[in-house]
Formats: sequence, C-alpha cells, structure tokens
Amino acid sequence: MSMNVWAVFRQRGFFQQCTDEAGVEALAPQGLTAYTGFDPTADSFHVGHLIPLMALMHLQRAGGRPIALLGGGTAMIGDPTGKNDMRKMLSEEELAHNTEALRQQVSRLLDFSQGAVLVNNADWLLNKGYIQFLREVGHHFSVNRMLTFETFRTRMETGLSFIEFNYPLLQSYDFLELHKRYGCTVQLGGDDQWANIISGVDLVRRMAKAQVYGWTFPLLTTASGAKMGKTEKGAVWLSADKTSPYDYYQYWVNIEDADVAKCLGYFTLLPMEEVRELARLQDANIRQAKQKLAYEATRLIHGDEAAAQAQAGARAVFGGGGTAEGATTGGDMDAVPTTPLAQSRLAQGWELAAAMEDAGLVKSRSEARRLIQQGGLTVNDIKVTDPHHVLQATDAQDGQFLIRMGKKRFHRLQVE
Repeated sequence: MSMNVWAVFRQRGFFQQCTDEAGVEALAPQGLTAYTGFDPTADSFHVGHLIPLMALMHLQRAGGRPIALLGGGTAMIGDPTGKNDMRKMLSEEELAHNTEALRQQVSRLLDFSQGAVLVNNADWLLNKGYIQFLREVGHHFSVNRMLTFETFRTRMETGLSFIEFNYPLLQSYDFLELHKRYGCTVQLGGDDQWANIISGVDLVRRMAKAQVYGWTFPLLTTASGAKMGKTEKGAVWLSADKTSPYDYYQYWVNIEDADVAKCLGYFTLLPMEEVRELARLQDANIRQAKQKLAYEATRLIHGDEAAAQAQAGARAVFGGGGTAEGATTGGDMDAVPTTPLAQSRLAQGWELAAAMEDAGLVKSRSEARRLIQQGGLTVNDIKVTDPHHVLQATDAQDGQFLIRMGKKRFHRLQVE
C-alpha cells in the first residue's frame, strides 16, 4: 500500500489532534514506527479498543512498523483516566493471564513475521528501582502542570491516590524506552490520553534530545452521544467466549443509521471508495450497508467461517420477518446463541424465568419476570404475558424454544 498512513487515518476518521501536524505528516510512511498501549485489565479487548488496534493494522499495511504495548507494568498501578474511583488492583497472576490472552488477540490482527512488534512494559518497569526512577525521570515533571490535566482535576473532587499520580510518568517512560529500543517516533491513542501523550513527547525531548509526536483518535461514541461498544448485556468483547460471533454480528447490524458510514471507515478494511458507496444508501437500503459492516467487522475479528455462520444465523431469525416460522425455514439456526435444555427439566414444567436465568439471558428471575410484564418477550413467536409462564415439552417447535427479547435479540433453548 503506497498511500501515506496519515492520509489513510484522516480519510477513515482516525484523527482528533496532533502535537505537530506538519512534523508528523512529514515522517515517511516507509520505516515509520509508532505505538499504542493497552493495559491488561481484562482477558479480552472490547470494541472500545478497536480504533487503536485498527490504526496499527493500517500502519502495517502502509509499510510502517506498529508496536503494540501491553502494560503488564502500568496495569499494576492503573490509569486514572476516565475513572471516578481507583481501579481494582489485580494480582500478578491475573495480569499475567490477561496479558497472554491479549497477546493472542493482537497476534490475529498484526503480522509479527512482517515487522510488527509486541512488547510488555513489565520488562523494563518492574525491575526499575524507585529512587533511580525518581532521579532520572521524576524531576522532569511539574506537579503544578500535572494538576491542570483534566483527569487529575476531575479526580481531585473524588479522591486521587498517590500511586495513580505516578501513572503519566510511567507511560511517558514507555515512550522513551520504545524510542531507544526501536526508534519509535509516534504515540497513538484515544483523545482521553492526550495529557499522558504530550507528557511522553516532552520526556523524550528532554532525555533523548529527540523530536517525537503524539496523534490521537476521536473517542468512540454513537451519533446519539452514547458510548459505543456497550449493550444492555455490557461491553461487546472481541473474545468469542465473552461475546459470541453471532452477538458480535448483531451488535454491528443493529447500530444507529447515522453511525453506519463512520463505522465502515473505522472497523473494516474495505477500500474507502466502497465505504463511500455504501454510505450513500438510505432508508430501507441502509440495511445492506449494515449487513456489510456486520459481516466485515465480524470476519476481521472471528474469521470468515464464523462471520458466515453469524450472517446465516441472523438470516435464520430475521429472514421470516423475525418470526419463529421464518426462523425455522429462513436459514441456519446453528449460529444463533443456544443453550441445551434437558428433556427431564420439562417433564414437570420449567418456569421460563428460571430457564432464562440459567441460560445467562438475565441476571435474575425477577429481571426476567419484569421483562415479561413489560411485554417484551415472545417464545416461538407467541407473546408471553404471564411472569410465571411455564415451559412445557408439548410447546416446543422442532425440539426448540426460540426466545425473542425486544425486536432484535434472540436465543434458542434446544431440547435434548
């Protein structure tokens, strides 16, 4: 790919602000080394991590060298950015488990045989003596300046621990270390990381006498202002164990119409010419653009086969207008999230609310009963109004109960 990576970023919407636009855009895309960091606070990335991950992919496709930094060291402190309270302190065993899980996910997106680099800042932070670190790094930071950072000003009202106050120093030191080891000249990150990024740029200038840059991406929100990547069930994870490929597909196919064009640019590798063509679809035809987005986004994370199955599952439940009849004839139901239901449980009847709780569809039976009372649930295309409704074996259709919650969320209970 010959296009300058900065032009790619701008075309696809991956730009919010930069420490020096003229300087960073003058960097040649060939040989350019840039990094972004991820603290392993969970054992999977979620949709909120996708923009920086996609940016690293585009950087590699443009001929540059992406560095994915896993914060096994910084996560032991926790970034206070965007948090009202101190992050939960994870054990070293938890961090090691999470780091390995994230390493595997990054390995599916970047090609480490073609120059991409994966590092863990625990390698240089954990053995760094505190007194030595303060002497080398600490005196370059002004407390007065740090207190002007939005993160710290907000947290001063709710309480800021001293350990969190050290976080910008450590992230800045990461940039210095990567500059020394790999010649890294750009740090990429979400716009909420702006204060940490400019601190790193300043530290490299002071200690390495080098010019480096920071480039931020827009924060991920929907057209209505909500945080993107959240559903009623919680975060949308990249791990198939946490969010099934079917549910992942459903998230993208059900986004707001106003977000389709933006998401096609962000979360697929489709050429921008095709993105613009899809973005021109309106009204009923916009469903085609959403289906393309959902398929491409799912394929990117879960592979061709999982994306095809998720698409087939969606057509199964929506091909007949969302009815149970359409579900059994309109496509492949195997991709629809399914929970086995023992025939013996149905012998005496099994309360629907209990079945939903056991299947993980709700957090409690009372939540299931409230959903039923609100008129938002059907079983095999028949609306259920009794909060104590009991599933009977004779009510199963083709050995299954297809539960629909709202208009677009389906789950199958398969009788075995």
